[in-house]
Amino acid sequence: MKLLFDFLPILLFFVAYKAYGIFIATAVAIAASFTQVLLFWLKNRRFETMHLVTLALITLLGGATLLFHERSFFMWKPTAVNWAFAVAFLGSHFIGQKTLVERMMSSALSAPNFVWSRLNISWVLFFVVMGVANLMVAGYFFEAEALLNVASGNPIPPIDINSCGPELTQQVLALCEAAKSAESDWVDFKMFGMMGMTIAFVIGQAFYLARYMTEPESDTDAQTENQE
Repeated sequence: MKLLFDFLPILLFFVAYKAYGIFIATAVAIAASFTQVLLFWLKNRRFETMHLVTLALITLLGGATLLFHERSFFMWKPTAVNWAFAVAFLGSHFIGQKTLVERMMSSALSAPNFVWSRLNISWVLFFVVMGVANLMVAGYFFEAEALLNVASGNPIPPIDINSCGPELTQQVLALCEAAKSAESDWVDFKMFGMMGMTIAFVIGQAFYLARYMTEPESDTDAQTENQE
């Protein structure tokens, strides 16, 4: 349930994109992120750092997308979020007595220190890979948009890829449709690709932890041992 809750802004963005396009979807994602943070606070009376980081970046880059009517700002958001998390997890490896992974999970299970260290580094690498993967997929749109602008003479305002029509020349129309397809592919990757990668990574982490996991000692067990 928590994983679904964490992906709520992405899910609503995907639904809004399919119905209304990327700019409405961006506004929906910003509103959903605010709602996510508010609901978490109402339930737990605290904020989660991951939600706050996501909210800050989605507001900044999503706001720039809406203000300048430029898709590329929002397309950078998943990379910015993942790399910010990578820096935070890597920093916790050197700052403080516990890594971020251990702080988040040690209350639910017990594992040797070297396991927490390996898991923390694996999350760093995962976030880096996720950021790179997003740029690779978004890069197809960046390239298609650049070719479209050059072929159309860099008009101001630029051609709206949501309005590719017969008034365009055959070459420009083909490039416009290619850019629109690349945008749609990125949205699909953001929804299914990144979610799938995350679920696969979490499952793999669970299998790894199962090899070392031990039940945290309860207060009752501790008292029994002391009496003996």
